[in-house]
Amino acid sequence: MINKNAKFILEDGSLYEAYSFGYEKSSAGEIVFNTSMTGYNESLTDPSYKGQILVYTYPLIGNYGIPKMISEKKNIKKFFESNNIHVSGLITSYYLDSAFHWNMYKKLSYFLKINNTVGIYGIDTRSLTKKLRDKGTMLGKIIISDNVKFYNPDNYNLVDKVSIKKKTIYGDGKQKILLIDCGVKNNIIRCFLERDCTVIRVPWNYNNLINEEYDGLFISNGPGNPKGYKTTINNISKAFICNKPIFGICLGNQLLGLAAGFYTHKLKYGHRSNNQPVILSGTNRCFITSQNHGYVIDSNKIPNGWKIFFKNLNDNTCEGLINYEKNFISVQFHPEASSGPTDSQFLFDVFLNFIKTNNN
Repeated sequence: MINKNAKFILEDGSLYEAYSFGYEKSSAGEIVFNTSMTGYNESLTDPSYKGQILVYTYPLIGNYGIPKMISEKKNIKKFFESNNIHVSGLITSYYLDSAFHWNMYKKLSYFLKINNTVGIYGIDTRSLTKKLRDKGTMLGKIIISDNVKFYNPDNYNLVDKVSIKKKTIYGDGKQKILLIDCGVKNNIIRCFLERDCTVIRVPWNYNNLINEEYDGLFISNGPGNPKGYKTTINNISKAFICNKPIFGICLGNQLLGLAAGFYTHKLKYGHRSNNQPVILSGTNRCFITSQNHGYVIDSNKIPNGWKIFFKNLNDNTCEGLINYEKNFISVQFHPEASSGPTDSQFLFDVFLNFIKTNNN
């Protein structure tokens, strides 16, 4: 492995010396972290990380390499959340180039290079994460060659960059799910296909929702500030009159909330880990969840007909919404992410039960 000196700079002026192991270019974005010891091929290709530099807190990354991009139905990649890397850069404490695994196809460094993504190692990532947890969300940049300006992804329409461009249909199941793609993860589509659904995937700004034939509407995860996607919010509001069940995940939770009359605000820290505890409202039942978001639904004002579905046990913030009369639900975490590994995937079944009840 050939290393090249690199620098990592935070907006507060903090500077870290590091080594490059990916595509050799400078890059900038919002700094976020992930606490997983595995799953870097999934998180790197998660569209929700668009515009962000990802820091892994686990001390060693790269030991099992990258599996081959095997296509499933309609070009869904088997071991990945999309077809491309979406992070603006990757930071690890240590990178292991001598990877070994029965399913390995290429090394992580190769995967970064062919996707034009910078990767650096040699930084105390746990110390960096503590700094982020102390000071809050920060911008940063990785300097390898030329200098670059700091980049704030909240100022851009990132959903348009990661959403599908034309309607695509997956499967041939009994229930038809109309999926608004704001940067959907492949495993969400898999969860529906495994439950005998037909998935009709449409762009984030698709304006023909009410004329589509479907049984339930799904609003996907994705990057960016939810208030910036007014077209999607307006389309969801129009879909309310169709009286068909709706399910939103992550950004989809925020967009559904805004369409219903809730407010959103940016968290100081965000929820950035695979071990966030959430509790089902009105019970003592706790779930360990995977999360990556900087914005949250403001639960101080709750519109008529709505209730808080889940709450975060760390900071008591809203983790989901439910409207029993309309059969609308949403969650801020990722039930498809297999944190438990399947402890909150029952939410897909709840949504499908709403559909069956609605159709009877």
